[in-house]
This record gives sequence, structure tokens and C-alpha cells, in this order.
Amino acid sequence: MGVGIIGIGKYVPDKVLTNFDLEKLVDTSDEWIRTRTGIEERRIADDQTNTSDMAYEAAKQALEDAGLTGQDLDLILVATVTPDYGFPSVASLIQGKLQATKAAAMDISAACAGFIYGMVTAKQFIETNVYKNILVVGVEKLSKITNWEDRNTAVLFGDAASAAVIGKVSEGKGILSFELGSDGTKAKELFQDGPHIYMNGREVFKFAVRQMGDSSVNVVEKAGLAKEDIDHLIPHQANIRIMEAARERLELPEEKMIKTVHKYGNTSSSSIPLALCDAVESGRIKDNDLLVLVGFGGGLTWGALTLRWGK
Repeated sequence: MGVGIIGIGKYVPDKVLTNFDLEKLVDTSDEWIRTRTGIEERRIADDQTNTSDMAYEAAKQALEDAGLTGQDLDLILVATVTPDYGFPSVASLIQGKLQATKAAAMDISAACAGFIYGMVTAKQFIETNVYKNILVVGVEKLSKITNWEDRNTAVLFGDAASAAVIGKVSEGKGILSFELGSDGTKAKELFQDGPHIYMNGREVFKFAVRQMGDSSVNVVEKAGLAKEDIDHLIPHQANIRIMEAARERLELPEEKMIKTVHKYGNTSSSSIPLALCDAVESGRIKDNDLLVLVGFGGGLTWGALTLRWGK
């Protein structure tokens, strides 16, 4: 048996913040944002909606898609850098809401690579027969730590939640290979300074272009596959130029890259599963398709994996 995704779900807030809206807040323009990032709009949660509220909605969808209830879960892993509180964890909060009385729960802080870290962690527990069903959620309310007066970062981020139930799947399907990494010497290139996000855009861009490409190639080789075998690349939706660099490194045509950055912006740990969920819902991803998921984030962290879609 393999270990893979047996159910997925998502939640995005109703409020849409367009580039034209941002023109009224900071010195920027729709053209400047689109040409440099590929972002046209993003979703923003209201003051009454917490990170755990979004995570809960996405988790409910994923469980329904898997044909399970909270009672079937053994472990809940939530990737986030914007928890409701310092403690308890978002994972514990949604464990209570899901009535997942048998499940252990903890948060993972690996920024935009957090969902990949969560999937790989879940894989270990399931392969060793410790647990059977694990919920992995990527969720962020980045609007609460965004400096809306800083035009370099205010244009980038959005709020969203995505969830996947990880369990055993048919032989040959599921996670085929993975890579995780971190370079703490670059920690201050992207971090939360007091209440807000700080980013050295130029250095993060250089790191991301190199690491996204390297990691994507590495996991394809680890799986004993060739670039031509890839059906879809699902990169962290941070910036269209970084995403395109990863695609070009894998020598993939444009139609093989899943893009949602234009409508959601950078949703950090939710970014990769949100793009995956959209592609599955639209019928773009089909049974037996080979996917490469790759992301990078504060830490600086990175993660990538190959996944054969299907149960």
C-alpha cells in the first residue's frame, strides 16, 4: 500500500481585495502588481473569523470527501504561522470542533513549506502503522500580520485554508518521494518582526528560484522518474516569476503548471493545497496523474514531493 490523499477541502473568505483596492491604500498600481507578481486579487477574512474557523471549514470538507468523520482521525497536523493564540494550537481548537476525540493534535511552523512538512510527517506515522487517518491543514490569516502601509508586502498576501486527509492508498499511488530542508542562516530574510511581516524581496527571490528548481528536480529523480512523466507542477503560489522559474527548470509546458496566484495571492501554508483542491474540483487533475508539489518559506525552509494521484 501507498500513503496519499484520500480527501481534500478548502475555505476562502468572501471578501475580495483587488489590486485596484490596494491602489487606494498604498503607492502601487494594478499593472505594477500584476507584472511583478501575477496577483490580481486576494481574499481577506473579517475580524470575527479566526484562523481556526477557516481551518475547521476546510477540514469538514476534506473529511466529507474522504467519507470520514472526526471520530475516524488519529492525528491532526496544522501548518500555520498565524495561530489564533500563542497556545493552544489551532490543531487542538479544531480537534474540539470536529469532535475528534481519539486524535492527537499539534501545529507545525514551517511557513509556506508547512503543508509539505505536514504531509511528510503524516506519511511516517501511517507507514509505521502507528496511525491510520491523519488530517493535515494549511491555514493562514496573513491579513492580521500584514503591514498595509508597506507596498512591498501588502500586495502579496491573502487568507485561506486547505485540508487533506492522509491515509493508505493503492500500491503505486500516493507520495513517491520527498525532500525537506532549512537554512537558518537566512532566517532574517523573511520573518515576522513584531506585529508585521518583513521580507528582503531580492534575497528571497534568488533563494526561491534556485531552491524550488533544485528540489523539484531532486524529488523527480528520487522517485526514479523523468521530467516527461510529470503531469502537473503545483508550486507554492508566491510570485509568478518564481513559479515560472521552477516550471522552466523542469522543462514543462505552461499548461502543466497549476496557477491560482492570480485570484488568491500568497496564502503561505495554504497555497499548495489550495491550488491542488482547485485543480481537482475543476477536473484538471485525474486519477493516476503524477504531481510535483514544491514550496519554500520563512526559516528559510523548503519542501517538495512527488505524488501519484488517486486512492
